[in-house]
Amino acid sequence: MSASIKDVAAAAGVSVGTVSNVLNRPEKVSPAILERVHATIEELGFVRNDAARQLRAGRSRSVGLIVLDSANPFFAEVARGVEERADAEGLSVLLGNSGQHGAREGAYLDLFREQRVRGVLLTPSDPGAAALAQAGIPLVLVDGDSPDGNLPSVAVDDVEGGYLATRHLLERGRRRLAFVGGPLAVRQVTDRLAGARRALAEVPDAHLEIVEKPALTVLAGREVGEEFAARRPEDRPDAAFCANDLLAVGVLQGSAILGTIRVPTELALIGYDDIDFAQSTVVPLSSVRQPAREIGATAIDLLLESVADPDAAPRRVRFRPELVIRASTGG
Repeated sequence: MSASIKDVAAAAGVSVGTVSNVLNRPEKVSPAILERVHATIEELGFVRNDAARQLRAGRSRSVGLIVLDSANPFFAEVARGVEERADAEGLSVLLGNSGQHGAREGAYLDLFREQRVRGVLLTPSDPGAAALAQAGIPLVLVDGDSPDGNLPSVAVDDVEGGYLATRHLLERGRRRLAFVGGPLAVRQVTDRLAGARRALAEVPDAHLEIVEKPALTVLAGREVGEEFAARRPEDRPDAAFCANDLLAVGVLQGSAILGTIRVPTELALIGYDDIDFAQSTVVPLSSVRQPAREIGATAIDLLLESVADPDAAPRRVRFRPELVIRASTGG
């Protein structure tokens, strides 16, 4: 068992209050006492319990971050931006991976509430988010928004991103398009699809096939690519817009590597997020770039604003997406 503050006080021949002053207000302690207590701390191997001290004070130096999929490089970059900005403010980050499961997300929210974290950064929102905010814990939505706009949030305009990706395919002369994404209950997916439909509405002879998958993964994309390759050439799409780069990588694998479809000659392919791997695939992927690290850093800034002024109107930050053209669409 580790030594307690009482053990240090007894061994050093001082009061518990004096040990507390040595740890928190050393300017109030004489140099001789300071030296003696520090020597005792080292001898006993005492480690201060900052977590308990912060809980007693009703505040913590930690923030909670819940993402959809921590294995997704986009969310990994968001988390990196959060950690870098938090570290500069003397804060630590507790990361939770919801896996798109509401129950798991709720469990993390309950845990962070119990830990009395400084605040929570959440993607996406669910009904538990409002309860957390009502409990007095600052909340910022990351890569999402609240329907009524009553919470601070930071995201990219995904409708615009979907429009940019689809318009690019149409400008390449493609008319049989497929949107690969899912589940459609995820707001980011539905917004990107809405942007795609907006672009299609501008070209009367273009058609859109919607391919919904249960997950935004490489494996899910590979299944789609293999299914495309199994069709007759006249029955398959000549372009595909994937809701993220992982799906696009999978479609590329299933159609062009495991199948016989030539990319981009027979199938123009574009993803979303512009993860680092997008430019390193066998056919470099066109994509829609999101400033992931900047999104994470901004989320911390919004959280600190909420902590400093809880009554201030929630601020909503929207970044504009950027089209990145590479070989998979003939760039």
